[in-house]
Amino acid sequence: MKKKLIIFPFNSNGLEAYDCLGDEFDLIGYADDTPEKQGKHEHFEVFSRDIITKYPEAQVLAVVGGTATYKQRKEIIASLNISEERFAKVIHPKASVSRLATIGYNTLIMAGVVITSNAVIGNHVVILPNSVVHHDVTIGDYCFVGSNVVIAGGVKLGENCFIGSGTNIIQNTHIGSFSLLGMGANVLKNIPEHSKAVGNPAQLLM
Repeated sequence: MKKKLIIFPFNSNGLEAYDCLGDEFDLIGYADDTPEKQGKHEHFEVFSRDIITKYPEAQVLAVVGGTATYKQRKEIIASLNISEERFAKVIHPKASVSRLATIGYNTLIMAGVVITSNAVIGNHVVILPNSVVHHDVTIGDYCFVGSNVVIAGGVKLGENCFIGSGTNIIQNTHIGSFSLLGMGANVLKNIPEHSKAVGNPAQLLM
C-alpha cells in the first residue's frame, strides 16, 4: 500500500520532489502558507497547513529554503509542529545509495545522486540531481546541496549549510555550520561557521 504524502511548501524544490516519489508514495497535495498559491492547479492541489492536521496518517516532506532563507529552514520546519515519525524520506528510484550509508528523516535525494559507503546524511537534508557524496562524508541536519556537487571522502558539513550547484569540496575538509558556498566553488581548505565562500579556489567573502 502506498504511503500518503503531503509536500511543504509549493515551491521549486517541492515540484521537483514530485518526480522523485516513484511507487512508494501517493501525493495528497501540497501545503503552503501563501494564499495566492492555494487552490487547484493543473496537476496538483495546494492547501493551507490545515491539510497536515486533516490527514494525521500522512507523511510530510518539508523542502523549505533557497539561498535567501536557508538559515531559517530549522525554524520554518519546526513550525509545522509534527513528530519526527511523520516526516518522509524520499529517494529517487534512479539515485544510488550505498547499503552502508545512513539517511535521516525528512530527506529528499533526487535523480542521479550517488551516496557511497559510510556516508551519513542528517535529517531535513535536500540533495539535488547528479551530486556525489563520497565515503565517510557527514552532512549535518538542515543542509541543502545543489546539483552536480562533488563532496570527497571524509568531508564534514556542519548544520544548515547551503552548497551551491557545481561545487567541489576536497577530501577531509570541514564546512562550518550556517555556511554558504557559491555556485562552482572549489573548496580546498576548511570553511569557518557562518561564512560565505566563492571562487576557484574558494575564498571567504568578508
